[in-house]
Amino acid sequence: MDTEKRKVIVREIEHWRRSKLLPEHYCDFLMNLYLDESTPKPASIMGVSVSSIANSSWKIWLVILAAIAALALSALNFNSFGMPMQIGISTLFVIICYSFAYRQFSKSPVISYLLCGAASISLLLLGLYLMDMYDVSSSYTYIGYLAFCSVVWMINGVVGRMGIFQFCGWLGLVGTYGWLLLHKLNAPGWFSLEISWIPVSIVLIWIAWLAHHTNKQVAGILLLVGGLVWFAPEAMTFLTDVNMSSRVIQLSFTGKLVSAGAAFFVLRKKWVEWVV
Repeated sequence: MDTEKRKVIVREIEHWRRSKLLPEHYCDFLMNLYLDESTPKPASIMGVSVSSIANSSWKIWLVILAAIAALALSALNFNSFGMPMQIGISTLFVIICYSFAYRQFSKSPVISYLLCGAASISLLLLGLYLMDMYDVSSSYTYIGYLAFCSVVWMINGVVGRMGIFQFCGWLGLVGTYGWLLLHKLNAPGWFSLEISWIPVSIVLIWIAWLAHHTNKQVAGILLLVGGLVWFAPEAMTFLTDVNMSSRVIQLSFTGKLVSAGAAFFVLRKKWVEWVV
């Protein structure tokens, strides 16, 4: 098929998209089918074709302007609202960002990641801001909210198949667990730290093995987090006073590094299947 015919077909597909004659995913499929390197792709702005913008209805522009105005006014008057309304506005903003992120994932993954990132950061910062505004002083409340945000990040990462958000969610939960240990253990010894973290590492790696049959991305993230948790006892010695010498810490880290490297080498044909 020559270039001119391809251009005609591409224009026709764009017409079908604008006129809603075919569903969006059908148009994307046909566009990918008929576009090649020699056929110029339709110009787009942030994943939206220029032709769609040029032929858009005034109603769409009105809705967009109204949404921007509502968002701006809500932000400017946020402190004057009551607590229930502040929580409602924050929750609505986060849900809208996540919803648009999922809608854009197949068409524009970059925008989807940006929206998910904005929603995830907003979820954390807005919650911390509200707790600070209402003088919440309990450290357990703050760490509990961090755990909640971590679970939301992890779930969205799994649902949206975005590895970075799964990883951040798991890191948040691991950090929460570490914080609780710091408040429960007073000048812990080598054995106390190891027995507190090594079972967690083993459980995460075991879950990764169970998950690799159905979701290799989840398995890969869990394997990575489990590997990092393996060295968490030594990392905690930088954050709290411990009842052990630096020599013991160094020997422990070296021994665990060698054992982990040997295990990954011996089992390389197994764990590679989990993530590929």
